[in-house]
Amino acid sequence: MHDLILYIFAGAAVGFAVGMTGVGGGSLMTPLLLLFGFPPNIAVGTDLLYASLTKASGVISHQRQKNIEWHTVAWLSLGSIPASLITIALLAYFFKDAQAYEGLLTSSLGIMLILTALVLLFKRFIIKQAHSPQQATLSDQQKLYRIPLLTMFMGLILGIFVTLSSVGAGAFGTAVLLVLYPQLVSIKVVGTDIAHAVPLTMIAGLGHLYLGNVDFTLLFSLLLGSLPAIHFGAHFAKRLPDQWLQTLLASALLALGIKYAFL
Repeated sequence: MHDLILYIFAGAAVGFAVGMTGVGGGSLMTPLLLLFGFPPNIAVGTDLLYASLTKASGVISHQRQKNIEWHTVAWLSLGSIPASLITIALLAYFFKDAQAYEGLLTSSLGIMLILTALVLLFKRFIIKQAHSPQQATLSDQQKLYRIPLLTMFMGLILGIFVTLSSVGAGAFGTAVLLVLYPQLVSIKVVGTDIAHAVPLTMIAGLGHLYLGNVDFTLLFSLLLGSLPAIHFGAHFAKRLPDQWLQTLLASALLALGIKYAFL
């Protein structure tokens, strides 16, 4: 019972932080579960299903407001969903048990935490580059063929690393959309990213469920704590400096990323 209460409070803490900063829960939840002593496979697998369920309501809300570019979601998914399924299949085929691929999961987690931190720290620069004159000089013909293929390729990269780490569908996915689709307004970038993140994290999470990497008691406890806390966090975010919060969080994620990637 003590552990159950602890996990509910952990879910509430992460949900509150997500609501305040807008940073994806995976980059916060998976390292926290590792600090609690959960094996990497359980932390990643459980967090993937947690992410898909917590983000699902966001898709409904953004669709009502017409903030989702579904053709972009489709191109991302053409790369990410097959990549996720193949990654799960390779884990099942080449490794005899979860302990054998723990190092792969933690290294992938470290890499994605570092990338997430860098995206947060240099978000303004990324947005500025996305609207640079070089982007504007691309012809319609180049955009027609090059951008969808690049989108599918980045979806493939996301599919692999999100499946291995549970991190990246949020901040890194948003950065990809900002660079490839500078014409999209911010709210449509967010809506499109969430619409892609839900099926990706669900497919990856179900794959980890097949591998035996999901703790349902933990999952239920995290959801119980986080769902109401996200709304409280969003309310308090209006009273605090956004740049200060994201810089502080990015610094923590960078430190954790270095720890898991290289130590």
